[in-house]
Amino acid sequence: MKITRREFALSTVAFGAATLALGGAVASLSRFPQMRLNIVRSALADEPSVPVADLMQPNPLGEMAIGDEKAPITVIEYASMTCPHCAHFSETTFPELKKRYIDTGKVRFLFREFPLDQLAAAGFILARCAGPDKFFPLIETLFAKQREWVVQRPLEPLMAIAKQAGLSKQAFETCLDNKEMLEGMEKVRNKASEKFGVNSTPTFFVNGKRLAGALSIEEMEKEFAPYLKG
Repeated sequence: MKITRREFALSTVAFGAATLALGGAVASLSRFPQMRLNIVRSALADEPSVPVADLMQPNPLGEMAIGDEKAPITVIEYASMTCPHCAHFSETTFPELKKRYIDTGKVRFLFREFPLDQLAAAGFILARCAGPDKFFPLIETLFAKQREWVVQRPLEPLMAIAKQAGLSKQAFETCLDNKEMLEGMEKVRNKASEKFGVNSTPTFFVNGKRLAGALSIEEMEKEFAPYLKG
């Protein structure tokens, strides 16, 4: 999802209204800056690849990953919970990716937060607060139900999803006020933008090669092929 300055300004207005609708529970997110893409150009914006060692430096939030640590392929996805293209990838490509490559030990998959707005940050916080075992299932649920909670009044649908994940309203509100989590998420996002050339969501790195857009399983398989020969 390419974000122009005009599109960003429009999304800021829309999601700002949605965030206000959450009430005091999300008041702490007001300090979480909106993402300004394509304004400051990354030094690596024209580079097709990023050193894997740089990509794999410690994540201040802790990595959310599935798959064999010794897999020959590492896939990193930077996504925003309010991005429709990210939701499309989650619903159409990820199930096949998991079945064919993650579950078979060929791919190690890392999911990293790149929120484009405060509401996306709230979605990520909900997934983080649910715990490591529920993180990926909840991310899939949030993407599948994106049209239900990315609305002008997101509190009720978000609370319903949180309840299904075993979180009370109080627990979710407490998580939203977690300063360290918000700061860590901002660091992850800023580093991806400034150091790795991420300027759209979803953006993937396949063993360091940057690929933008909601890739199909066929497109991913073409990238995997050189690493799986023999």
